[in-house]
Amino acid sequence: MANAFEVTSAPAPPLRAWFKPHRIVLIAIAVGLVVLAATTMRWDWIVRYWPLALQGLWRTIWLLVLTCTLGFMLAVPLGLAQAAGPRWLAMPASAFCTVIRGTPLLLQLWLLYFGLGSLFPQFPWIRESELWPYLRQAWPYAVLGLTLSFAGYEGEVMRGAFAGVPRGQLEAARAFGMSRTKVFRRIWLPQAIQRALPTLAGETVLQLKATPLVATITVVDIYAVAGRVRQDTFIVYEPLLLLALIYLMITGVIVFAFRRLESRIPSRLG
Repeated sequence: MANAFEVTSAPAPPLRAWFKPHRIVLIAIAVGLVVLAATTMRWDWIVRYWPLALQGLWRTIWLLVLTCTLGFMLAVPLGLAQAAGPRWLAMPASAFCTVIRGTPLLLQLWLLYFGLGSLFPQFPWIRESELWPYLRQAWPYAVLGLTLSFAGYEGEVMRGAFAGVPRGQLEAARAFGMSRTKVFRRIWLPQAIQRALPTLAGETVLQLKATPLVATITVVDIYAVAGRVRQDTFIVYEPLLLLALIYLMITGVIVFAFRRLESRIPSRLG
């Protein structure tokens, strides 16, 4: 006899469940909108701008991947310092997260590009260094601004994730003779990441929606390409609709990837 408290997995919905009346209506509306957009709007500009659009799309994707990766690597020590670090580390980490979360990302990008970027030319040793060809471009400041923004938000998330791991597990691991480094690497960090993963997915989507701000400091991402099409051809709605579709597709990939990751991590930690 099965245990009354045993949790059983729900059976997969039958195929006919996907053909309910409301879903058929929604699919018909979506198909109708696509047909309407394809037949009544101008799309001849795509042939001219698709090479630039591909470059902008690639720049958006690598900005997202690079800044999220670097930001998360910075968020881990920020969260750890606030959760278990000494006061002289916890206070600066908390102040950093507060400043980043309390100021607009657009302001941060402008301070970096128009503020810090305008100071570098005043120092001859910087202008004569090998870094000057990169520092005179806009993308390093975009990477820095997006990375710091992601780290500020995710650092606070990791603080809560580290604090949420039961202390008894850490003390038990120490009692078995594990070093602090091994306890952090094999117990504390994996469980903190597991707890922060759903929020990390949301922060990654928000980071994607923040990338268009780099166009304000002359970085040509996919949003900037849509703006250039609008300026050159005076076509407004078609580039914006295609841009919205691109962002929705990237968001779908992010959500799918994180859900797959969430389904795999618990079994590895178990």
